[in-house]
Amino acid sequence: MKKCCFLWNRVRYVQRKCAKKRGRRGKKDEKQVAGLLCLIAVCLTLTACSGPREEEEKTSIRIGVSLYRGDDTFINNIRNELEAKAKEYEQEKGIKVTLDIQDARGSQSTQNNQVERFISLGCDVLCINPVDRMDASVIIDKAMTAEVPVVFFNRQPVEEDMNRWDKLYYIGVDAKETAMLQGQMVVDLYREQPSVIDLNGDGVVSYVLLEGESSHQDSLIRTEWSIQTLKDGGVPIEKITGGIANWERSQASALMEQWLNEYPDTIELVVSNNDDMALGAIDALDRAGTGGVNVVGTDGTVPGLEALESGKLLGTVSANKEIYGSAIIEIAASCALGERLPEEYPLTDGTYYWPPQEILMRGEND
Repeated sequence: MKKCCFLWNRVRYVQRKCAKKRGRRGKKDEKQVAGLLCLIAVCLTLTACSGPREEEEKTSIRIGVSLYRGDDTFINNIRNELEAKAKEYEQEKGIKVTLDIQDARGSQSTQNNQVERFISLGCDVLCINPVDRMDASVIIDKAMTAEVPVVFFNRQPVEEDMNRWDKLYYIGVDAKETAMLQGQMVVDLYREQPSVIDLNGDGVVSYVLLEGESSHQDSLIRTEWSIQTLKDGGVPIEKITGGIANWERSQASALMEQWLNEYPDTIELVVSNNDDMALGAIDALDRAGTGGVNVVGTDGTVPGLEALESGKLLGTVSANKEIYGSAIIEIAASCALGERLPEEYPLTDGTYYWPPQEILMRGEND
């Protein structure tokens, strides 16, 4: 741009000089000046046209990733997928991908500081698993000011925040779909073999409910729709008790141990908002020597699938983590490079991508 301005100024200068000399010089001089003007005009045009081509294509991108908690089993599985998919992207596209992965350890303040650091380091795009989905506005403010796109995942910010900018995206499973699939696995089994679910044969399935965080949208939706699906499917259920275990195996184990003491020989089904809490319930059942109680989870984590294979977990709902991780990396990379978003991950409302899910049940996926 500076070069264009310089050449234009030279054209104006020569024009003024030519005007002064017209009175005392001949046609030869005028032709020389006219030729010079043409030459400068051509240079000006070529410079203007070649401007965009002078920008070198990016050969590397830097992605800042902040996890709400690195010790969460599902999030750790997704982290592994991100690292694997980033390497695949490098090999396929020839673009070097640097992942700067940080653990916020459950602190929104820490995560906000991590976002500031990512921006100061020149990250091309941010991938954020927010600590507090209700408090994503600070992150969005910082990203908008620096004009750095953000791909949120797993914990969905509120709609008002997501609507603030067209460079905000969310990738995560549809919580209602997850819950309905979880409920459906029990409905299908009950219709085929009622005695497997109604252990004491009294015509009522007595269940306990393990819930995630009280403020997490997935926990609220999974709780509502898994139970509603059981009711709609004709399973005669009766809730004994329930509690919040914050997605954690140890907390769920403590709750289940308490319930087994309070309601001995009563619990027939454990409905858990995720696999880790389901595994905590199984731990308590193992300690108590109580067999036969059916436990269902969601997420399809590696430990959850191991429990499924061993027969301790009745079933889980598994997101396709390979597609999940690929979507995050591919969409983030497209944002970083200023390219069109990949068509294989269609966005709802231009903002949301929901990875596919499937039911996995004991004895059916060997």
